[in-house]
Amino acid sequence: MKKRGTRALGLLFNKRAFPKAKRSQVTIFIIAGMIVVVAISSFLFFRGEAPIKTGKSPEKNPEAFLSSCIEGKVKEAIGTISMQGGYIEPELYKTFRFEGEDPVNISYLCYTQNYYVPCINHEPMLMSHLKKEIKNYIAEDMEVCFDELKNNLEKQNYEVSMDYRGFEVDLISKRVIIKTDSEITLTRTEESSKKENLEANIPSRFYDIAAVVQEILSQEARFCNFDYLGFMIINPQFNIDRFKTSDLETIYTVRHENSKEKFRFAVRSCIIPPGL
Repeated sequence: MKKRGTRALGLLFNKRAFPKAKRSQVTIFIIAGMIVVVAISSFLFFRGEAPIKTGKSPEKNPEAFLSSCIEGKVKEAIGTISMQGGYIEPELYKTFRFEGEDPVNISYLCYTQNYYVPCINHEPMLMSHLKKEIKNYIAEDMEVCFDELKNNLEKQNYEVSMDYRGFEVDLISKRVIIKTDSEITLTRTEESSKKENLEANIPSRFYDIAAVVQEILSQEARFCNFDYLGFMIINPQFNIDRFKTSDLETIYTVRHENSKEKFRFAVRSCIIPPGL
């Protein structure tokens, strides 16, 4: 009985008892199953990091259309502001040229004209100031984007009633948000839909970098110094360069390592007179 059982078990895996066609089908099913498992695992692993993809068709997602339209101008504003110490048109500034770069007017964000004493923080409400600078820079383009949105909708045979009353800029971690005061009513084939207060979302580390700048200004105004090396050890996502000019003034450059965005500004604090 034991030999018969062993022989029968062997027949189950014998090539004659298990035809080639059936073996191929089983192999295909196994491979397909493995692909499905890998695909599901990859989806679950990456779903938290993957960016949300939104269509830019204006009638389906007007906010995505608006974000795409204004994103370039917002990033242009951030780039200009960041390299000039937080100002589109600096007033109190130091003209300086770093090696390999063009001369730039870099704003003093903490300044004193006296010797030995700490600087005065000229932008204690830095975030509010930066929002205002971005808003002024993109204001005309926001109107253009709303006009383009309306034109695109009308080309798709919508009757469009649009009321655009302005916008505000908000800065949060990883995002610049444009909050509009607006209302759009779309009508086609006797069906209407209304959308209010559209928002544009632009990915950026501008807020996170500006928060570091605020901390530097606070410590420079209090202690005439900022421990940038210690800060970078605790916060490795930031790279901070502190450059001393020939007249002992300081130019800080704060860079976010992942996004490569950076912010540069000048400080004149606790200056020692020449010759001492």
